[in-house]
Amino acid sequence: MVDPALTTPLVNLHVAKFELSAPDIRRLPADSGIEVAFAGRSNAGKSSALNTLTNQKALARTSKTPGRTQLINVFDIRENRRLIDLPGYGFAKVPLEMKKKWQKALAEYLEKRMSLKGLVLLMDIRHPLKDLDVDLINWANDCQLPTLVLLTKADKLKPGKRNSEVLQVRKKCVTMHDNIKVQAFSSLTKVGLEQATAAISDWFINIEHQELVDIEDEEEFDENE
Repeated sequence: MVDPALTTPLVNLHVAKFELSAPDIRRLPADSGIEVAFAGRSNAGKSSALNTLTNQKALARTSKTPGRTQLINVFDIRENRRLIDLPGYGFAKVPLEMKKKWQKALAEYLEKRMSLKGLVLLMDIRHPLKDLDVDLINWANDCQLPTLVLLTKADKLKPGKRNSEVLQVRKKCVTMHDNIKVQAFSSLTKVGLEQATAAISDWFINIEHQELVDIEDEEEFDENE
């Protein structure tokens, strides 16, 4: 049986290019278009996942030291679409004041950015659903923000254990969020790459279509007044 997600027209994420880094939302591009944000603990492999999804070796910086992403990084993929790499949380061995600064920037972006239309939450498949991950899932549900959970480093587990872990996390996530998908992902073996690309493409395409429908409905309403 063909996975329905793989029949989705794909947005070309490979054209992504770095646009800017910002310490807070006031330095970001105009709040228009569609943004998909990537969030996760500092050791979840977020930068590696972004590089894999965009088929680029160094679009997002990777480091053996977790917590290198300290700013909100913006990657343009044309047509007023953007990928957003948010500061990692939780694990990084950095001064407390710096952690607080990152957390403030993260919270402000998530709460106030109107162009944010989808959240990709990355978790190490061996250590999923830490407290901050759960908080973020609950927040996304409150905001009715579609969420894709990528259980990274899936190559670290044998297939049976990997599938079992995905099922357990999925069962827990659906009790917290009404519009959430969970899947295994590996930047090394490319497990889950097609499905993740399809899910992100689906957000961009369907949201753009819905916004056009809403505009047409408003114009028709105005003409009938």
